[in-house]
Amino acid sequence: MTCTRCEGLMVKDDLIDLQESFHPMRLQGHRCLSCGNIVDTLIQRHRMVQNSHLRPVPASAPEKPFLFDLIKLTA
Repeated sequence: MTCTRCEGLMVKDDLIDLQESFHPMRLQGHRCLSCGNIVDTLIQRHRMVQNSHLRPVPASAPEKPFLFDLIKLTA
């Protein structure tokens, strides 16, 4: 596997996340021997989304519950 940044050699590496969780999380990824670039499954997923040119779905206004309309009619 070659690095996407410098085209150097990528090797498998055990990555440990000490900051984002209560217990240290271990996962496998790839690290470039030349520049230190790290790629794991989460990084790959985020890059695929960014490169797909998809726009996030805008949050729509929440719909009023039907019960709200009934209460308004009886008031």
